[in-house]
Amino acid sequence: MKIFMTGGTGFVGRKLAGKLGQEGNAVTVVTRGASKKASLAEGISYIQADPTRPGKWQEKIAEHDVVINLAGSSIFRRWSKAAREEIRQSRIATTENLVQALEARKGKETSFLSTSAVGYYGFQGDRALDESDSPGQGFLADVCKEWESKALGAASHGARVAICRFGVVLGRGGGALQKLVSVFRWHLGTQLGSGEQWLSWIHEEDLAQIYLYVLKHREITGALNCTSPRPVKNRELTKILGEVLGRGTFLPPAPGFIVRLVLGEFGDLFLKGQKALPAKLLQSGFTFKFPDLREALQNLLS
Repeated sequence: MKIFMTGGTGFVGRKLAGKLGQEGNAVTVVTRGASKKASLAEGISYIQADPTRPGKWQEKIAEHDVVINLAGSSIFRRWSKAAREEIRQSRIATTENLVQALEARKGKETSFLSTSAVGYYGFQGDRALDESDSPGQGFLADVCKEWESKALGAASHGARVAICRFGVVLGRGGGALQKLVSVFRWHLGTQLGSGEQWLSWIHEEDLAQIYLYVLKHREITGALNCTSPRPVKNRELTKILGEVLGRGTFLPPAPGFIVRLVLGEFGDLFLKGQKALPAKLLQSGFTFKFPDLREALQNLLS
């Protein structure tokens, strides 16, 4: 297949682009600044452009069977007014430009795989959430709703649309795990707040395999929770990560008000969370290689 990708040089995108290239696909990544080293990856070519702005790069989409949209600036920072706008705009504008360009694919078999997050559900305590549940409230939920709405517009051009709602991606060389490991190696790891909040997570290998699976199964459409079928509470995450790293967790829990003081509203991601389950993937027959957190961490940290 010929695959067009935004966000292909990011933490998740690098892994996925490499996997798609290894599978024999021709992958074109649009990026603001592709490195010479990255351009040597097997089966991958690069277009340097800003996908939040319309341009000639959009014309290339007509040549591709699949569009994968991973673009979006990091949410891991304090949400100032400027940060909120950048988080929203980087997702909405890119998606709008991709959907607009898909008009040139009318009449051709096309798949549009866009991204979202389990933040779509807002914070709903211990309630188990699957793809049939309604959206929640709050900044991230609002961004995800708008993001998904824009992506679904691709169906008007005849594209098959699937939306991957990410949990916290655990992987090598970046993301949340790298930050957690650095804290634990200094013996500063501890649970946050009550420790009862849920973490919906996924191993980077399983996430890449989900994309390959969805590409092969054209009957899969709509939203998909891309999370392990075994979410964990913060208390459990802290215990297991400490054991895998051989670092005891001796500090008392970090009070919620301190986390909020340091991180602002962004801190709610760590103090509340979601218990999202991958119901549609499991029903379709997808098998997770790393459904268990301990095994996932042992694999990633070995």
